[in-house]
Amino acid sequence: MIKTLIFDFGDVFINLDKQGAMENAIRLFEFDELPEDLIAVNTLYEQGFLSTEEFVAFYTDNFPNLSEKEIVNAWNYILKDFPDYRLDFIKKLSKEGKYKLILLSNTNDLHISWIQDKLTFYEEFKACFDQFYLSHEIQLRKPNADIYEYVLKENSLDPKSCLFIDDTKDNTDAAAALGIHVWNIDEAKQDVIDIFNINKDLF
Repeated sequence: MIKTLIFDFGDVFINLDKQGAMENAIRLFEFDELPEDLIAVNTLYEQGFLSTEEFVAFYTDNFPNLSEKEIVNAWNYILKDFPDYRLDFIKKLSKEGKYKLILLSNTNDLHISWIQDKLTFYEEFKACFDQFYLSHEIQLRKPNADIYEYVLKENSLDPKSCLFIDDTKDNTDAAAALGIHVWNIDEAKQDVIDIFNINKDLF
């Protein structure tokens, strides 16, 4: 029986434009594809091992033709809208109190700053969860097993009583390997508000 719902943030609650952001970055930085060293720096930043100042400085040092604003705008390009009905959904779940609610997101200081600035209801959203884990704050990142082990241990959870919802298959595969029930949501065809209909065999 599911007692805990663990949600990703991007493309579960807030809509993302991954393809558009990648195309914009490739055009801006004039690459055919993003090189490994940039991906490595992005990952370090997402895990909180680089400050925002260090992260932006890396890009301005390597791309002196670009301003800090252009770099930050390119980094935040992926972030889109957060439909009100999804806020209503998680508020209702929280009020009912039937499940422990946890958010587990790979994210970073720049993205969260943008979200706090653009979404007037961010704090209201955050308050719906019993635990709110952001990768740059806990210095752990999906799909590494240690981030799921951390959440299970911190909350004394039985993996068999948890359902983890994430749009990235690598992330749900890693959680499933630990015995956690998963829903690899297809953001193009499915919506988090339909969690109980789509996963009715678990409830």
